[in-house]
Amino acid sequence: MSYKTIGMVTGAFAALCFSVGAMAGAAADAGVVIDDSVITTKVKTALIEEPSTKAHDIKVTTVNGVVSLRGAVDSPAAKAKAGEIAQDTDGVSMVRNELTIRRDQGTSSIGQNVDDSILTTRVKAALIDDPTTKAREISVSTNHGVVRLTGTVGSMDEKMEAARVAATIDGVKDVRNHLEVKTM
Repeated sequence: MSYKTIGMVTGAFAALCFSVGAMAGAAADAGVVIDDSVITTKVKTALIEEPSTKAHDIKVTTVNGVVSLRGAVDSPAAKAKAGEIAQDTDGVSMVRNELTIRRDQGTSSIGQNVDDSILTTRVKAALIDDPTTKAREISVSTNHGVVRLTGTVGSMDEKMEAARVAATIDGVKDVRNHLEVKTM
């Protein structure tokens, strides 16, 4: 065999190895896409089964196990419940709950007009009373009924519970959960 023939065979073998590697990478990417679509379907199905979330107004997308929820729901409790449902779905690594709360035009209750400082106090008290949350590590601020949670918590469950607790307080229009989970 001549050097030219050996070079051609070696080049062809290298090209074949590159192609096989690229196909394996594409297959892995396809697996992620398939897994993400399965997760999206599972989350959407679970949201449909929960009457409080009105899933027809929630768009669910999943990328690499991270679920994003967009759309509108009727209450902070429904937003928190949608987040819980997504987080409890197998294969979900994180949830980005970007749902907004519908503003009910024309109706108003005393609870909706509660002063922001009173809401902040009520949320802090509820977090202290909740056995899951460590309120000393959670800062609460409120602006026009929108509660913002910041600080660090020990687990994703604690983060979700803090948002759920805050959302249940009468007068809270929305909860922005900016809590960070400590990594060990």
